Amino acid sequence: MKNPPRDSGIASTLAYLLSTSFGLGHVPWAPGTWGSAVGIFLYWGLAPASFWTQGVILLILSLLGVWSSGRTARRLGQKDPSRVIIDEVAGAYLALLGHPSSPGYLLAGFLLFRLLDIVKPWPVRQAEKLPSGWGIMGDDLVAGAITCLLLYLPSVL
Repeated sequence: MKNPPRDSGIASTLAYLLSTSFGLGHVPWAPGTWGSAVGIFLYWGLAPASFWTQGVILLILSLLGVWSSGRTARRLGQKDPSRVIIDEVAGAYLALLGHPSSPGYLLAGFLLFRLLDIVKPWPVRQAEKLPSGWGIMGDDLVAGAITCLLLYLPSVL
């Protein structure tokens, strides 16, 4: 791995591996897009699980993300390192929570989530201002929640 964490403790290494999605964050182009794709595929793979099981998985993923992204950012001396992509994984997963796992929903969720993550409209940008791992994860979780709600619009209109 290029530029691994400065300390070599087990917790630091685990945080680094989780936050970079086991090194996928090192791809040279569009690491956030790759992280989002992982979140979409994770949702697709877990689609048969109950809504509550999916929610618990999201909660665990998010809490691990807050811890691992914050720790990795501190170790690298950066506020939000581009190689940290667990936030995109969790945000994209949340974007589809409760929706069908059909190709149309998966694609719409992916594209809308990426748009909101890149443009960062209010309140996505506000969540980014939270400290440490909370800010790293926060903007993507807010973008995922907005995406999730927007995907429900066609069914209520």
